[in-house]
Amino acid sequence: MAAAEAAVLSSSLEIDTAPVPEAAETAAATAATSSATAAAAAVAAAARTGSEATVSKAALATKLLSLSGVFAVHKPKGPTSAELLNRLKEKLLAEAGMPSPEWTKRKKQTLKIGHGGTLDSAARGVLVVGIGRGTKMLTSMLSGSKRYTAIGELGKATDTLDSTGRVTEEKPYDKITQEDIEGILQKFTGNIMQVPPLYSALKKDGQRLSTLMKRGEAVEAKPARPVTVYSLSLQKFQPPFFTLDVECGGGFYIRSLVSDIGKELSSCANVLELTRTKQGPFTLEEHALPEDRWTIDDIAQSLERCSCLLPAELALKKSKPEESTEQVLSCEFITLNETKGEDDMIKPS
Repeated sequence: MAAAEAAVLSSSLEIDTAPVPEAAETAAATAATSSATAAAAAVAAAARTGSEATVSKAALATKLLSLSGVFAVHKPKGPTSAELLNRLKEKLLAEAGMPSPEWTKRKKQTLKIGHGGTLDSAARGVLVVGIGRGTKMLTSMLSGSKRYTAIGELGKATDTLDSTGRVTEEKPYDKITQEDIEGILQKFTGNIMQVPPLYSALKKDGQRLSTLMKRGEAVEAKPARPVTVYSLSLQKFQPPFFTLDVECGGGFYIRSLVSDIGKELSSCANVLELTRTKQGPFTLEEHALPEDRWTIDDIAQSLERCSCLLPAELALKKSKPEESTEQVLSCEFITLNETKGEDDMIKPS
């Protein structure tokens, strides 16, 4: 029985392994060898690519953690300054591949990033950003001069003092002339007193006035405070719209200025469009990085270029690269309100 089974098995094996011509056998062996070699090369290439990608990400992470100084970005209409800062942070983290699994068990290091002066969500323009030790320089940006182009609309007042708010009053403006506007601008130039808007970053009991207003809570106007306007001129008047060029100091509100101008003309007004064209030495055209240039390399180059714009006492010495390949990245935000006093303290969030 066993012999018979063995015979059957032997017969089956003989049928399955019928003799192959020598030339064909050689070709098959060569093809198999070539396939194995190609597969091995592909595996090696993939390993090299993965290794190179890891090295590249580690190098980018090292560069990101070593960035230190002040630069400017272009804020579009829509997002708040804090939201824009968060978007910038996410782009940088994604580019550097951080945090990633291989970093989780290593020493933690904080990347500090913040902005030097809130720009309204409805406004666009220059937003100065500090990174690393540059966050310590943001206070000077807050108190420094700023330049704006503002388009005001006569005949309408809103609760927010700009076009995003609810219309609270309407008055005639048809008799107002260009000369009328130019004639009152001097009253708003120099060292003046200004009442801040109710919808603002100013705080009451630790909460922003704008937040309290949105909840429908009763909020009293803050008292008038001293502010400085270095220059103020009328660029265009096409009723009901008028365009102003304003250079002012810290803590100044363009919305309050436009509203006050409307009242001075025995009418009312609100801000239709607002663009910050300059903050300190940073201009919108020359220095503000658009979002498609929010990369580690572009920011490093911008920091290098912008370092010469800062006063000597604020210039940062180049920091030594940190051993960030042995550390994990976390983010710390430092947000400054465009106000003076205890609410302007730099605080991580």
